[in-house]
Amino acid sequence: MYKLYVELLVTFFKIGLFTIGGGYAMIPLIQQEIVRHGWLTFKETIDVIAISEMTPGPFAINAATFVGVKTGGIPGATFATVGVVLPSFIIVTLVAKYSVRFKDQPLLQYALYGLRPAVIGLIASAAFLIARTTFFMTPNGSVCVFADIGNILKVVNWRAVLIFVVAIIASLKYKIHPILLIVLSGVLGVILYSV
Repeated sequence: MYKLYVELLVTFFKIGLFTIGGGYAMIPLIQQEIVRHGWLTFKETIDVIAISEMTPGPFAINAATFVGVKTGGIPGATFATVGVVLPSFIIVTLVAKYSVRFKDQPLLQYALYGLRPAVIGLIASAAFLIARTTFFMTPNGSVCVFADIGNILKVVNWRAVLIFVVAIIASLKYKIHPILLIVLSGVLGVILYSV
């Protein structure tokens, strides 16, 4: 069990250390590491993302805690959560200490300009992975691999597409509060999937 705790700590430390841009930018790395270690399947990872977005607190901490509990109980959750938080604590402490001295350095500004598009790319990658899993899941639970364009219509999860379209319209056009939108989407999911 000790080996598992160390593995959770190191894996989530790496996730926290090498992911810049917040929780959404962490999704590809979290998904890759969790599935690679066999702690969760790809589909379970997407479920963790959905659950983490509905609960208070940052996504990465929720995901680390969930995976830790599932694999190693409360001690596993502790090691995984400490692992994902520790790099941020160290980095923020260092940045706070040295930011005044280096804030006007052009090289620092250029590095930040370079990081912004990468963060957008990571978030877009996460959105693509979640969309592919949500909209194109085969009946046996695997993600569809498209042989030709004609297969797309056979494997589209039309219920998920409908909930997505309703959520987009409700958010952009009617400016519905995100919490209300999550609750309404859950209710719509119960209605559509129980039929």
